Amino acid sequence: MYPPKQHQDNDINHLIEVIKTYPLATVISVENNLPLITHLPLIYKDGKLIGHIDINNPQAKLLKDNRDVTLIFSGPECYISPSIFETAHLPTWNYIKVHLTGKAKVNTDKVALKRSLISMTEFLEAPEQKYVLNADNPRLDKNLDYIVMFEITIAHWEGKFKLSQDKKAIDIKAAREELVRTNTTNIEQFLNTIF
Repeated sequence: MYPPKQHQDNDINHLIEVIKTYPLATVISVENNLPLITHLPLIYKDGKLIGHIDINNPQAKLLKDNRDVTLIFSGPECYISPSIFETAHLPTWNYIKVHLTGKAKVNTDKVALKRSLISMTEFLEAPEQKYVLNADNPRLDKNLDYIVMFEITIAHWEGKFKLSQDKKAIDIKAAREELVRTNTTNIEQFLNTIF
């Protein structure tokens, strides 16, 4: 199995933490040997993932009837230059990924959909919750017919945590610091470039 064993982390609690911290998933379904890919926030609850998709998205019809689905959650990632290490190494890339497979089914209950949208908003707004999606919001009711709620029962979990674990302790620490520094700097630079 790849990546090498030292880069695999199949501790369910670690994988759930990645999902909760980085809930935007790459959702992959296959129809007629062609992948359909959508990026959606998914909320983990009791061994399942709950999501919502626009009814007009072609992938919506593939997220039902216990159809197979593949999911990728991405944590932080960055290029690691050998210049940060105390010992000699080659350039590499560090990353955290969670790959899941499961079965999807649609929940057509409008009351459950509404409750789910409110719960997802609460989760995504935490810990400060500056916005509250109220159950009596007329825009919410108006859009319920255009949103499909689905849940995915997870069948297989796989964690890929390539974080320089095969290096000496001092180099592992340097790689961790570089991951934090690079992600903070890159976000700032990227946003300044496009806005």
